Amino acid sequence: MDAALFAQMLSDSHLLDLKKLGYKYPQADLKEFIALLGRGFYQPLPLRDFEGRGLVYLEGAVHLRLSAARLLLTPQSGSSDYSRRAMEEEILSTFAIEQVDTSRESVRRILSGLAPAGESEQRVLGMKQGLEFIADPSHPITEENLHRLYQLVIEPYLPEEDRLPPGSLYRQDSVYIVGAKLEHTGLPWQKLPEYMAEWAAFAGREDGMNDLLKAAVLHFALAYFHPYFDGNGRMARLVHLWYLVQRGYPSALFVPLSDYIQRSRRRYYQAYTLIEQNASISGVLDVTPFLDYFIQWVYHQMDSVLPPARTTADFQRALDQGRVTEKEKALWNFVLSAYGTGEFSTKQLEKDFGGAAYATIRGFVQKFQQLGLLRAVRYGSRTKYQVQNMS
Repeated sequence: MDAALFAQMLSDSHLLDLKKLGYKYPQADLKEFIALLGRGFYQPLPLRDFEGRGLVYLEGAVHLRLSAARLLLTPQSGSSDYSRRAMEEEILSTFAIEQVDTSRESVRRILSGLAPAGESEQRVLGMKQGLEFIADPSHPITEENLHRLYQLVIEPYLPEEDRLPPGSLYRQDSVYIVGAKLEHTGLPWQKLPEYMAEWAAFAGREDGMNDLLKAAVLHFALAYFHPYFDGNGRMARLVHLWYLVQRGYPSALFVPLSDYIQRSRRRYYQAYTLIEQNASISGVLDVTPFLDYFIQWVYHQMDSVLPPARTTADFQRALDQGRVTEKEKALWNFVLSAYGTGEFSTKQLEKDFGGAAYATIRGFVQKFQQLGLLRAVRYGSRTKYQVQNMS
């Protein structure tokens, strides 16, 4: 194949869809193109497909803006705790993806510390406990901790026949994921101990791979192997956040990952399908379509969820200068956690925060307006407030 044709195919908009690429170029050229990718362009991953062949990705085909990593690396005030707002959205969205019935009111009840009423709220509590588990940096990603997470979030809410046998970390039977047609067969259960050990080793290895891309690979691989009878998608999404926490991205705790996936759910599932479709043509399980999905539809969509870096820096400066009281610091942390960059009223803040008089709330919003950290949004006679959006 001459260099010009190879370059043309490498830059084609259908590069990540080999079936469509095959419509544009002769099959002989497509076959030679795939062979050339294998000789010097595919980056190998220490994970395997069901036939034992190594997974790969096309590093040159994924374009992650540095701003995405910078955003996740920027510490948020109060980031030692999982953001209440992000936790609420994460729980609602991950259940929506899986069509598990729950309500925002139920989620808020459980997050406020009330005892669960019924099975739906028990599931919410399990998810809350799972998010708190992954938010603790002292819980590294290991097979044992993965099982602990599964026991918190998934297993208590499964019928007996879908639970793991006592003493087992993974299923010990076949599993089929069925939609309108058979969509995926999980890894043969006999291979799970070996493959999942490799997966956990990859999660803990220092290998120089971009953290955001590696989180997506771990996410894909867990869902692809399907080590459980049920709950694999939820576990995969939790693992994605978990890995970012482990790698020191404090703002991962303020990003409801599943909310972005819910908004682009069709593309999320299409990425899985495309990878397997491409593999049937190339003989190589190339995870690049999944990485591309996360870059375009998750990582590059996050700008609006976190307060700008300058706003956070201005708060820290006021705190260092002694211009912010401990009560005001607690209120500010709560605003970031509960509302993010969304709007709120003084009455709403008084009710949600608890433990502060209305006069204290009113003084807080007025003072933080003067500090340039909050801005007022007027709706006729009503006023709402929002974290100042400064670049």
